[in-house]
Amino acid sequence: MFDVLMYLFETYIHNEVEMRVDQDKLTDDLTDAGFHREDIYNALSWLEKLADYQDGLATPIQLASDPLSMRIYTEAESQRLGAECRGFILFLEQIQVLNMDTREMVIERVMALDTLEFDLEDLKWVVLMVLFNSPGCENAYQQMEELLFDVDEGMMH
Repeated sequence: MFDVLMYLFETYIHNEVEMRVDQDKLTDDLTDAGFHREDIYNALSWLEKLADYQDGLATPIQLASDPLSMRIYTEAESQRLGAECRGFILFLEQIQVLNMDTREMVIERVMALDTLEFDLEDLKWVVLMVLFNSPGCENAYQQMEELLFDVDEGMMH
């Protein structure tokens, strides 16, 4: 399913291809590209739920407004989001790429993924997809895109 999401994001969304694509045609195209129908349907459902945030049909849980509050992860969240992923989310909050709402959207969308394996690179893509679909997060999206795609040239270790 995650491979389908990344393919859709890179092929259609990120490249600003017109998204008024017939769902049946899109499913056929993805099947022709080698994806399984169940994964395609799950990915499209995942994207629809992400779009609900943009349309105001879904809202993240009510959050404490105290800037000193701390996010405590559930056991299931901690299992899916290892220490490296949780640390990266905290880093993104500290550099103001994520705010409390977008953080919760990211965590909710990660937990909705139908995958057994999930790592930091996968998290970066989910963050990018959430920010792309969040009105008012254009600068944060650009920052995240730079973190994801820019390679430090000339740095030798």
